[in-house]
Amino acid sequence: MRSLKIIEGCKGTQVYTINPSSGTGTGTGTGSGIGDKLLQQLHDHIKSQTLIRTKSNRNFQPPNATPPSEVVFCDGSLLPYALPMTDLLEPKVEPSLVSLDFVETLASAYRRAEDRPQFERTEVFLEQCTIFRGLADPKLFRRSLRSARQHATNVHDKVVVAAWLRHERREDELIGSSSMDCSGRNLECPRATLEPGYDPESVFDRCLCTHARAGDHDSDDAHSEMTIEVDDEPSSTSEEEDGDMSFFVGEDEIRCNRFNIASLSRPFNTMLYGEFIESKRENINFSQNCFSVEALTAAKEFSRSKSLSHLEPKVVLELLSLANRFCCEEMKNACDAHLALLVCDMDDALLLIEYGLEETAYLLVAACLQVYLRELPGSMQCSIFVKMFCSPEGRDRLAMAGHASFVLYYFLSQISMEEEMRSNTTVMLLERLVECAKDGWEKQVAFHQMGAVMLERKEYKDAQHWFESAVEAGHVYSVVGVARAKYKRGHTYSAYKLMNSLISEHKPVGWMYQERSLYCIGKEKQMDLLSATELDPTLSFPYKFRAVSYLEENKIGSAIAEINKIIGFKVSSDCLELRAWFLIAMEDYEGALRDVRAILTLDPNYMMFYGHMHGEQLIELLSPVVQQWCQADCWMQLYDRWSSVDDIGSLAVVHQMLANDPGKSLLRFRQSLLLLR
Repeated sequence: MRSLKIIEGCKGTQVYTINPSSGTGTGTGTGSGIGDKLLQQLHDHIKSQTLIRTKSNRNFQPPNATPPSEVVFCDGSLLPYALPMTDLLEPKVEPSLVSLDFVETLASAYRRAEDRPQFERTEVFLEQCTIFRGLADPKLFRRSLRSARQHATNVHDKVVVAAWLRHERREDELIGSSSMDCSGRNLECPRATLEPGYDPESVFDRCLCTHARAGDHDSDDAHSEMTIEVDDEPSSTSEEEDGDMSFFVGEDEIRCNRFNIASLSRPFNTMLYGEFIESKRENINFSQNCFSVEALTAAKEFSRSKSLSHLEPKVVLELLSLANRFCCEEMKNACDAHLALLVCDMDDALLLIEYGLEETAYLLVAACLQVYLRELPGSMQCSIFVKMFCSPEGRDRLAMAGHASFVLYYFLSQISMEEEMRSNTTVMLLERLVECAKDGWEKQVAFHQMGAVMLERKEYKDAQHWFESAVEAGHVYSVVGVARAKYKRGHTYSAYKLMNSLISEHKPVGWMYQERSLYCIGKEKQMDLLSATELDPTLSFPYKFRAVSYLEENKIGSAIAEINKIIGFKVSSDCLELRAWFLIAMEDYEGALRDVRAILTLDPNYMMFYGHMHGEQLIELLSPVVQQWCQADCWMQLYDRWSSVDDIGSLAVVHQMLANDPGKSLLRFRQSLLLLR
């Protein structure tokens, strides 16, 4: 930097205030010519480049991002968006449930699970999922989700939770894998989820399709011979009874057995044996019912053999409609199960979902939903499904088929919030979630998430309404949302009084003091942040605020030491970004590059500087002013950092090595070990 007065060096009223002709540099290990050239490149980049829109938009620009008109360069340093300021820092309102006493809340959920019968525990395990959702450890969330799948009693819950488990592993990002691939266990097997019934002990068994694949190679010849033998066998009609009535469709006659047709349903039985005129006729005209000869022939065969083998899908679809109209439950269930097995990809699902909803075919709709859910988040681009899930009419149609549930919309809303929290799709899915929510924790999470989304959309009045509804439903943490919405609307003192009363009425928790600090100034603010850290050392905002405060006092060493406290036991992308920001201000470009590479390992789509610049772009700009390592040097650096248990440094080195050799599986393995730690 040109001057040790960090803040003074970063102040300016002119956009892109730089001085490329200056020749007095004090950079660490770099000449002024290189630094000035890099500054000019960065200047040109900022002027010409727009924001990169990544495929996965999980890191969107926060509402308090610096507007382009305020972007300035620090004179003589690589800070395209100046230094961070305390005025722009505020803690995030968590979109998940946060309890006053985590241990007691978890113990209460455990007691409820133990007190309930096994087949009624799914809902409690889903509640555990919401409790674990706000924690940094996703393994606890997935374990509760597996328990919810294990105790699921109906096909709908099995389909949704199994798809959710698959999404949590991010299998959609695996190249060459299909969404309908089986993991080998009943827990997530797409065929096993469509089987009705409850058997919690079998979910971890190997699924039947795995056994079928294993036996295919041994039994192909025998199966072929058996098929030939069956095909060559002449059809026997000796056991078939002669028909005693006929259905006519136009000029075509379908000869049937009256008793067999009557046994299909009560309407058929009443028509053929009741007081209707058809009961006295041998020939019945069926032309006005809009069913084809093939459908009536299939109905006749089903009434005799209870089988749908060798029927074309279009005939089965028509037979399903006939069964639905005449209340033939057994035939409808057979058609439903037969068609559900035909759904293998999105094309099949798009073709058959409308038939399933129209005929309220439970298994067929479940099979179509399963394909869509297992394709998430990519299938969010399918307008047909999005319209069906988002609209009130679509939810009503799903409800008629037995597939509109809280767990379904909870899953869909989570995916949509990850993709783009402020989108209209997210709002509509949360509206449906509110409609499906029952009293208790379901209403709490639905109202609170709606408030969090409205806060992100800067619709503060609506956000306050939804947060207040969550508080009325029993979620105390939503008071934070109410206070934040009031603060954004300009009612700072009202927000302060609200948090003050919350602290006096309940046992103090760290996030209470953290939130109240927003509405204080001076020593009172620092005291609240200190209390927040003492009560909950895992809260990152107090460390970040104190670090930036030190920076504003020109104590950059103290700022880095403060942010290192939280990074030492809780590595997060935002804290690493802040440290990289400080290191760039110190012209420690090598350390900054290390942190940026570590950030991109944790989140490849991370946007730096309040969401204005992609991390890969910053790497390109920093790389020319640091020492370049060959692959052999990288191995030596990795060995040194691995030996000293420097996980962040190791992640950075592996990231650089993978950039040079992306196909190296050994490097991927080492990276996975570091991420697991």
